[in-house]
Amino acid sequence: MSLEIFLTQVMPVQQKLFRFAFRLLGNEDDAKDITQDALMKVWRQQGKMNELENVEAWCMRITRNLSLDKIKARKYRVADDLEKALELPAVDTQNPHVATEQQDMMKRVHAAIHALPEKFRLVIQLRDMDGFSYQEIADMLDITINEVKVNLHRARQKVREQLKNVYAYGLQ
Repeated sequence: MSLEIFLTQVMPVQQKLFRFAFRLLGNEDDAKDITQDALMKVWRQQGKMNELENVEAWCMRITRNLSLDKIKARKYRVADDLEKALELPAVDTQNPHVATEQQDMMKRVHAAIHALPEKFRLVIQLRDMDGFSYQEIADMLDITINEVKVNLHRARQKVREQLKNVYAYGLQ
């Protein structure tokens, strides 16, 4: 692989790799380190690129594996930074009650997603937040498309149940 191919095929996905690592690790500095390590690993394994159908999925899988290794090595706790999400400006700034309700709902959705088991959380984040296809998610996580669909369905169902319990019954 030449430098030109690396710059045109791998570097455009650098921000996706960072966001993915950040979601897994919850720490910006660690996510930057993992992203850099992933890019270096891709460069070192450049001979495999000719065999690949989806370079982006391969890069995401490398990032995932490096992130999980870091979590295991340090017994790292994933921390979801909800405060940053709440700092986003409200869509309806004329009605503070609606804005507050929307922020509260998003906080509860993020908390419900954060409480999911890792395999569900990863699939729902990749599909619903990042917009990857089932095939891309299957490639990234090294699972079948059916497993992606089942895990996504179960993740959405658990989030729905959690939100229903909060709003219908007041349960936390």
